[in-house]
Amino acid sequence: MSDTATPVIKRSSSRRSTLTPEQRRRKKTIQIALGIVVAVVVILFAVWAQSVNPRGAFVILIGVGLGYTLQRSRFCFTASLRDPMLTGGTDLTKAVIVALALSSVLFMAINMTRFGLDLSVQDAQFAGNVQPVGIHTALGAFLFGIGAVIAGGCASGTIMRMGEGFAQQWLAFVFFVIGSIIGVALMVPIRSVPFLYSGTRVFLPTALGGWVPAVIVQFGVLLLLYVAADLWGRRRSGSL
Repeated sequence: MSDTATPVIKRSSSRRSTLTPEQRRRKKTIQIALGIVVAVVVILFAVWAQSVNPRGAFVILIGVGLGYTLQRSRFCFTASLRDPMLTGGTDLTKAVIVALALSSVLFMAINMTRFGLDLSVQDAQFAGNVQPVGIHTALGAFLFGIGAVIAGGCASGTIMRMGEGFAQQWLAFVFFVIGSIIGVALMVPIRSVPFLYSGTRVFLPTALGGWVPAVIVQFGVLLLLYVAADLWGRRRSGSL
């Protein structure tokens, strides 16, 4: 019996750029020039916004900065919860946990700046709008999670990809707005049904008796989640 040659599977290598060094330099020069033009337009728009709104320039510059950060980091809350299950990657998950930790510190600083350095918290003394937590929270989160997975991203990820030109995200944004309008219209009848809208406001500093125990609990939970995410990612990648 003659030997049969083992078929060789040829894998196509990644397509190399056909641009010449001169073309690359020209392309880079054009990109830098366009970047400068966009920066000048943003600054001029911020100056105009400041003339009609005391916080106009701040809103414009913060919005542009956040948009640039989201686009370059590919930051997405939906991906941070989806990727560990689909691909095993937990980099975004850990990034979200770190962001929550930083925002917690900032929230505490804002409250202390407004109400002083007193570490005790009164029921009415906190900056923010704390909504009741109940069955309606779980139902809303479940529905939002389904929509986010189908759309391929959360609100921030959708808006970021809209700027990149993804048609699917433009369609998702349209229905995002429609769903928000429907939700606002249904809020009044939903609040009249105790089963659908019930619960109590939970503000950790008030519930635990001050900022110190609240910070310990908050950062303790976040630390445990970070360690769990890191172990999960290392296990799925085979490095553990």
